[in-house]
Amino acid sequence: MLKNYLKIALRNLLKNKVYSFINIAGLSIGLACAILIMLYVKDEVSFDRFHEHVNTIYRIERNHKNGSTGFLQGPRFTQNIPGIKSFVRVQGGAVDIKKGAEVQEQGMVLYVDSNFFSVFTFPLLAGNLKTCLLEPHSIVLNEDVAKKYFNTTDAVGKVMMIKVDTTFVSYKVTAVTKRCPQNSSIQFDALLPFIVSDADIKDTHNWFNSFLNTFVVLDDKANLQTVEKQMQRFYVADAKRTFYEMLKNDGGNPSDIPMGTYFLQPYLDMHLNTELPVANGLTNASNPIYSYLLSGIAMFVLLIACINFVNLTIARSIKRAKEIGIRKVMGSDRKQLIFQFLGESFFLCTVACVLAIALVYLLLPLFNELANKALSISYLFDAKLITAYSTLYIITGLLAGFYPALVLSGYNPVQTLYSRFQIAGKNYLQKSLVVLQFTLASFLIIATSTIYEQFNLLTKTNLGYDDNNLVIVNKNDLKSADVAAFKKELLRNPNIVGVSIKNAGKWGTGTKNTVGSPIYFSGETVDENYLPLLKIPLVAGRNFLASFSADAAQSVIVNESFVKAANWKNPVGETIELLGSSNDKYHVIGVVKDYHFASLTKKITPQLFNMNGSYGTYYIKIKPNTAAASLKWIQKIYQRFYPMSAYSYVFKNDENRKQYADIEKWKQIILFGAILTIFISCIGLFGLSVLAAEQRTKEIGIRKVLGASVSSIVSALSTDFIKLIFIALAISIPFAWVATSQWLQGYPYRIALSWWLFASAGLLVIAVAFLTTSFQSIKAALINPVKSLRSE
Repeated sequence: MLKNYLKIALRNLLKNKVYSFINIAGLSIGLACAILIMLYVKDEVSFDRFHEHVNTIYRIERNHKNGSTGFLQGPRFTQNIPGIKSFVRVQGGAVDIKKGAEVQEQGMVLYVDSNFFSVFTFPLLAGNLKTCLLEPHSIVLNEDVAKKYFNTTDAVGKVMMIKVDTTFVSYKVTAVTKRCPQNSSIQFDALLPFIVSDADIKDTHNWFNSFLNTFVVLDDKANLQTVEKQMQRFYVADAKRTFYEMLKNDGGNPSDIPMGTYFLQPYLDMHLNTELPVANGLTNASNPIYSYLLSGIAMFVLLIACINFVNLTIARSIKRAKEIGIRKVMGSDRKQLIFQFLGESFFLCTVACVLAIALVYLLLPLFNELANKALSISYLFDAKLITAYSTLYIITGLLAGFYPALVLSGYNPVQTLYSRFQIAGKNYLQKSLVVLQFTLASFLIIATSTIYEQFNLLTKTNLGYDDNNLVIVNKNDLKSADVAAFKKELLRNPNIVGVSIKNAGKWGTGTKNTVGSPIYFSGETVDENYLPLLKIPLVAGRNFLASFSADAAQSVIVNESFVKAANWKNPVGETIELLGSSNDKYHVIGVVKDYHFASLTKKITPQLFNMNGSYGTYYIKIKPNTAAASLKWIQKIYQRFYPMSAYSYVFKNDENRKQYADIEKWKQIILFGAILTIFISCIGLFGLSVLAAEQRTKEIGIRKVLGASVSSIVSALSTDFIKLIFIALAISIPFAWVATSQWLQGYPYRIALSWWLFASAGLLVIAVAFLTTSFQSIKAALINPVKSLRSE
């Protein structure tokens, strides 16, 4: 029996090549998408689970939710809270390493406590887990870095020269680890011992420093809520006096600035938490919305492929009606026919599954690039995923074949054998499925268009300053004597337009003597060349002057948002004091026009410029189309002045664009989803149009004999399908409007949803659908009417 069913399935597959291709192609693409998304979601939910005691590891958090702690939280909570067994601090950084005469910067370096490997599970290739971080000048490398510097993973005992302050110091390699799993929030090239002075351990002011992550391990029997309450009580008792002293010095009000509340975040919660950021040595944060979005796209594509299968099977049922009638006359019951047609469905699914796995193998590198993953084809053979694939295979086979099997097995044998058979009703199910297909397709096309427009707004909006041809070169702890000479040497090259310096990284604080609440701002320490170099316009007052010594010590420039927050009418001449500073007063000498110093995903906030601080970055303006020559010159001068420092550069406009890497990635993913959806929908529509033309062969012949033109026949054959597309658009546009409006609410600077965006997406869908159906319609209309009338 099974052999017979298989033989019939193969014959039908080969006899109806077009329909077989459409079904297999659609199902294989749908299944491939589903498998890729399963790999992605499995990787997301498996993050950090490889640590042996991960369920007892927590990160110390405070209600300001910046993901940072300081020196004291770990040791003081561990010593005074019974439920906490141990702690480990993790601080991210980078070091300069000297290899021969060359100095290289090594990123992804973590400073950690000596018990790091007793809390986190990172296997060693060589060395001792318990002792490798005890000595101050020890270093632990991962296998890739060991190979990079020593051409072997057998590097224990070897010496590296690492820059500490201004000199290179010998560090001994005490262990080599395997490379960090890609699904780990902690990623490192090297580990260095975290060293804290006795003075810092005793200083209660360090309760309020935030620059690292502190993890604690709870006792198995400890109650989380009890531990958090004990932490808060101890913190208030230990830090209250210092807190109020700091407030008094800063002129702050305790009612405006609370001490804050500590709590514990489960380690497994970090990766997909959107409220508590990962930073200071942690990486790979994600958003669960990505998994939902990708899963939705995969379901769309697979559902559309199944709809094609159902539609084409039912539409082809007239051609198989006599076969069914004869089978019934020969004694086949309905149960046998259902099994036969379900068997054909599963046979097609089996072929599609094999092709889907081949597609996954081919597309995995592209998918990894789009999704920023490092998934491997070996992940396919995970036991849980194999169960998921098997379930998906069964559901797809049933979904695609169950309804057609019920319909086909229920035909009346007398009517089918006398060719009096017609599909009952007006094919409402078939039409509804076509509408559903194109509703999903048009929804994704509108979403893609919206994301493209928003991305263009973010990347092409005038930022209020000139970021073109601007090279950023970092050099920490710049000395004023070096800066002047370095600038002079750079400007000897005619391709260098100008040079300025500013602080490295970011800093910010607040004011303490303005009317009302303190004004918190983003700070920039710059020289007198910075504003002119970036073409940031002044709207009041003047720029800094190098010749005026008071500017370096007491003058500041603010932006328009700062003025608005301070409620100043005449800002030039106003004085301010900064939180955490002495009683020195700073005088406002100028106001710059608001510009986007952060990404366009954030509103412009108060900003303050001064010259009284440390510098660590060169901003170098070069002439257009001179990048290669200019960069070579900059590197030459840099290495002459700073031979003991690693050289690196980045263009400011590239740095700005990287801020939108996530939206660019999802723009591409949604685009691929829309293309796949419209492709599968269209091949299904093509199959239906072929069947419609075949069923109306005699009608076409009669129309031609009576004088109908090719265009009128094409119109008659295509109109029914185009009507369904219009219905699909009428359904999808309102949903797309609501969804895109909600998505855009997350951006303070966003596009306006206009009618043309929806109209252009609708026209695209209609045009593609018309081309799909008209191809077969034109072919049918051009057939000789004599052949058409003899078709039966």
